[in-house]
Amino acid sequence: MTTVNTYLTFKGNCEEAFNFYKAAFGGEFAYVGRFKDMPQDDPNCKVDVAEHNNIMHISLPIGNTVLMGSDAGGEWAKGITVGNNFSVSINTDSQAEADRLFNTLSANGQITMAMNKTFWDSYFGMFTDKFGIQWMVSFDPNPKEK
Repeated sequence: MTTVNTYLTFKGNCEEAFNFYKAAFGGEFAYVGRFKDMPQDDPNCKVDVAEHNNIMHISLPIGNTVLMGSDAGGEWAKGITVGNNFSVSINTDSQAEADRLFNTLSANGQITMAMNKTFWDSYFGMFTDKFGIQWMVSFDPNPKEK
């Protein structure tokens, strides 16, 4: 089943924000990953040492949805402002459906990251659609709560 959730992006205060949301909604984080957890030998995963403890990905289940977030680092942080610091995150149950939704929704938009396998074992891509809405699409072949 395809699910749609909200993904929030912060400039270094994601952990503070998510602790605030956790206090408001209750529950426990399903996942907390930091930039230092990324493979350091991958040239596509270079992060400044000063940002190693920042949040790479965090998720807080709330009812039948999941609030997700991360800190933007390096060059990505420059473009983050209030109003564009969220994305609609789509999780599909097949790679074919992920490709279909990515290709359909990104038409005449701007692709940020083409669909591809990631180091966190997800098939993932990002884009801004022709209406200016940011999207993330993923298929997890070995799903675990994130």
